[in-house]
Amino acid sequence: MMNDMALAAMEMSSARLATQYAMSLQKQTMTDMEQQAMGELEMLPPAPGVGDYIDTYA
Repeated sequence: MMNDMALAAMEMSSARLATQYAMSLQKQTMTDMEQQAMGELEMLPPAPGVGDYIDTYA
């Protein structure tokens, strides 16, 4: 009985550790992707102003 409880506690601890590891890995991946996206957005040319492509003389 005590061995079963100890085994269950160890399995729960192992599962908790695996979950925490997976979550931290996923969080790091999301942070890296966000930084990459921000870098790519900075490389885009600036958007044209409102009157830049409208023929106002027509």
